[in-house]
Amino acid sequence: MLQFLRRYVDLQLDIVGFLAILGEASVLANAQVSSLSKWSYLPRLLPAPQALIRSTRPERLKPSRGLVVGCQSGGINHQVNHVAHILHDGDRLREYSVRCIKLTKSLNPNPVKATSTGPLTWVSILGCAMSVGLIIVSIVERDGMSLLATVLLSLLSSFIGIGSKWSLELPKRRAKRIVPPGDVVIKYPQGAFDVVKCNEEIARELYFAPEKCIYSVNEQLYRIISLVGTLMLMFGVIALANAKLELQIAYAAAYIFLNTGYWTVAALPQRWHWDLTAYHTEDVEYACGVESDNFTEALWKAIAMTRSTEWAKIGDIAPVSKGWKDWLDKAEEMATSDLGEQRDIKGRVLLPDWDCQKALDEYLHPDAAVKNV
Repeated sequence: MLQFLRRYVDLQLDIVGFLAILGEASVLANAQVSSLSKWSYLPRLLPAPQALIRSTRPERLKPSRGLVVGCQSGGINHQVNHVAHILHDGDRLREYSVRCIKLTKSLNPNPVKATSTGPLTWVSILGCAMSVGLIIVSIVERDGMSLLATVLLSLLSSFIGIGSKWSLELPKRRAKRIVPPGDVVIKYPQGAFDVVKCNEEIARELYFAPEKCIYSVNEQLYRIISLVGTLMLMFGVIALANAKLELQIAYAAAYIFLNTGYWTVAALPQRWHWDLTAYHTEDVEYACGVESDNFTEALWKAIAMTRSTEWAKIGDIAPVSKGWKDWLDKAEEMATSDLGEQRDIKGRVLLPDWDCQKALDEYLHPDAAVKNV
């Protein structure tokens, strides 16, 4: 016969300590940007704090897949730097979409940093409120082990914040010589393009040289902090396992609630966690629209917007067959055929009138030409 709990006091929650170390994925999703904020110093309960006690700290932000090519400079980067990826959010572009973006520096720009009022701030405050509540309940219930667990696990997050606190250093142009415009084209894995109109200073900051993470404490001190943090975590979990049943139930509820919060925050757009007011973006509207039917059309739009095919050749974006090379030469001729920028009555920029797909079919062997190349 199946046995079930008959009395409340028979309920065993010694395993509640494991709830304190669950949820690594949700915490790691925004670990780097959260440690950029001063809120990381706040004593609070934190799901899976061991995930933030790392043997080595990242020296740069994680890049994203894509190809960046300088239209005039000829510079090339086979990945999209993290801040540029957050700023443009190229992942949300539909297949074969093409955008043209004018990117400038704001007047009196703030440094790129974590936003002080974003979702990560609120889950930090929630964790702190949980700590305060559990301390009060522990004192009322006269549960010393629960009080000790709360203090250790809450101060652990502050130790981690001290060891992981960093500031972002974007590369700067040191030379003062005159350089060509810094316009770049970003090609994403789904065949979409971003044409970014900017100066060379912004291009260097965001697209070519990698960002640097400058940490507040050196590596030796960080290892000491990591050791102390590991001991605090172990003793905190042991103390929690010896707390009263009522406090273990309160802890279980707190960690379930916190894990729900962190999973929700991890699912939000990365842009919500960053303060990127240093840059001002403006979409340049074209009469042809953003979406394209195939890669050939998307590539032609990007070429017409930049009035050049050199970047496509440098980045090996198009196939290298003779038919494609001839098509690229013709595309550049058509892109530069109009004098100046022309607009329709709605103020949208007009591209030269050219059937790029038909032209490609003609340059390839006529019998072998297919649609949607």
